[in-house]
Amino acid sequence: MFVDKVSITVTAGNGGNGAIAFHREKYVAAGGPDGGDGGKGGSVIFKADDNMSTLMDFRYKRKYVAQNGVDGQGGMKSGKDGENLVIRVPRGTLVKDKETGGIIFDISGDGEYVVAKGGRGGWGNRRFATATRQAPRFAKNGLRGQKREIVLELKLLADVGLVGFPNVGKSTLLSVVSKAHPKIANYHFTTLYPNLGVVYAGEGSSFVMADIPGIIEGASEGAGLGHDFLRHVERCRLLVHVVDVSGSEGRDPIADFEAINEELVRYNSELASRPQIVAANKCDIADAAAVESVRDYVEAKGHKFFEISAATHKGVSELVAQTAEELSKLPPIQVFEPDYVEPEPKLGTSDELTIEVEDGVYYISGAWMERLLGGINFSDTESKMYFDRTLRTSGLFERLEEMGISEGDIVSIYDMEFEYRR
Repeated sequence: MFVDKVSITVTAGNGGNGAIAFHREKYVAAGGPDGGDGGKGGSVIFKADDNMSTLMDFRYKRKYVAQNGVDGQGGMKSGKDGENLVIRVPRGTLVKDKETGGIIFDISGDGEYVVAKGGRGGWGNRRFATATRQAPRFAKNGLRGQKREIVLELKLLADVGLVGFPNVGKSTLLSVVSKAHPKIANYHFTTLYPNLGVVYAGEGSSFVMADIPGIIEGASEGAGLGHDFLRHVERCRLLVHVVDVSGSEGRDPIADFEAINEELVRYNSELASRPQIVAANKCDIADAAAVESVRDYVEAKGHKFFEISAATHKGVSELVAQTAEELSKLPPIQVFEPDYVEPEPKLGTSDELTIEVEDGVYYISGAWMERLLGGINFSDTESKMYFDRTLRTSGLFERLEEMGISEGDIVSIYDMEFEYRR
């Protein structure tokens, strides 16, 4: 099954916590703090894989989590960094932010793309030792890894896109000029997903051609299958517009030509200026006058016109040669520039804390409080005193008293409860 758009969640690893430890050795008095730092959390990395042509692997697995960093240990031993999670995707995949739709990366190159960064490891207590505080009994917890909901959208990397109504011979043409083996049958929508083929035009000259299926009138608004696959035309440097000049299905080739172009423009106005070569297929069974009528119309529009028969291979080599010549004059395949703006981290302040009262219990939450709790060791008196001092100087106590808190009332901060004391 061809899948070209999926939504997944990626979570980088959390940083390891710093250790609280003290040097203990015979005949060594007052060894001092020697708690090591926590390891860095693993990042989530995307990498292009030329052996993949669909996002099918992401259809059933939607959550990807990198490894956490290991906590620090005594003896100044730092924790091991978490392993990065490398996710392979087809070349040409766009990574978009699910909420804003902004492009984070266009995975068209050979490098690695860090989509979610791992959390930094916390400091061990040895880092907090000073001349006046020689035995700190607290350390820092590691930071959380970045979590993102993203959309993967595949836009095929092809030099040439074959466009045209169903059953005009696009798949047959692709099978003739390349080693691709698309399904070919005499009914509409035989081709249910884009097919790629490498076309060799001569010594040292080749290009990638894609058969874009299902484009019909109204495709840009969701009719047929074209709405799903029009995105794959966007990267194509050159379009080969295949029309059936035989009228074998009672259709007007000129009307078909205009209808397809209109759908391309409606989907993306930039496609209106994309170079086109018109391939008049099934000319071996077409009326000569009808072929000339289409030629005059197309050439008046400024497009090159070729009479071909994909079934008998007539005119195909000339079409391939002209396509290669046109591509030599065109810029490389489009790479989409990232337009996603990374939001500022929500560190928060004490003024932004949320205080809710339920059944006489004061529930406090907020990013500022989470950050503060990450560095508190409640088994250490000095650390608890620092926590109390910070809350008092932050203005939190004044806010609680304005809300009517009384001596002995319960204050709940995440999974901990305290009695209020002035």
